[in-house]
Amino acid sequence: MPEFAIIFAGFAVGLIVGLTGVGGGSLMTPILIFFFGIKPYLAVGTDLLFAAFTKASGTLSLARQRLVPWRVVGQLCAGSIPAALVTLAVLHKVGPANPQVQSVMTHTLGIALLLTAVAMLYKAARGKQLPRTLPEGRLQDATRARHWSLPVLFGAVIGTLVTLTSVGAGAIGVSVLLILFPLLPLPRIVAADIAYAVPLTLVAGLGHASLGSVDWPLLVNLLAGSIPGIWLGTRLMRHTPERLVRSALSVLLAYAGMKLIAL
Repeated sequence: MPEFAIIFAGFAVGLIVGLTGVGGGSLMTPILIFFFGIKPYLAVGTDLLFAAFTKASGTLSLARQRLVPWRVVGQLCAGSIPAALVTLAVLHKVGPANPQVQSVMTHTLGIALLLTAVAMLYKAARGKQLPRTLPEGRLQDATRARHWSLPVLFGAVIGTLVTLTSVGAGAIGVSVLLILFPLLPLPRIVAADIAYAVPLTLVAGLGHASLGSVDWPLLVNLLAGSIPGIWLGTRLMRHTPERLVRSALSVLLAYAGMKLIAL
């Protein structure tokens, strides 16, 4: 595997994550499977830790800009992390390299990518209707969900999906945030989506590492590209033609999802 190609792939995905909050698992896992020939269970495990470290770097940048709504992050984590731990316990019992588990992971990944593509199209259609800033004193109202249980419930669903496939914390998470927190400005929605994915993907990734489902040299090369990529992306977030980027990505993800389902 040429190191430069892996580093460049990491940079490109990191840049897209920083610009849009999307792209960690939904782009990197199919890239690892189709372009670099990585087995699905290794691709998922490696990508989870890739996403954790990449998004941690992006979260630091967003936190310095005071864009992260920590209350929202906490609500989602309350559901997603316990769900990830339960899913990991099941994987420990049956083994990630089991052919039936591999088949479930591959097909679930394909379905998750199709859902992500739909979510991205929804986000692209809604994007221009969302505020980019929030009036002073309105943050508390904007971070109050329609019902307190909904972020926990959706967090649990996403936590299970992310642990199985490494996909879901990005576009699906953004779409959930748009529904649950309609008053929250777009930069803060992206910031919340990136920030809550850090503990979720770290817990899921370490769980996969304990199963032997992480390719460590591959992870190091991916991070060498992604960390500067997401730093640049978070700096350019306010100026990106987001609707165009998300529409193009949704087509790509739908294609990758159909290929995985057909495997």
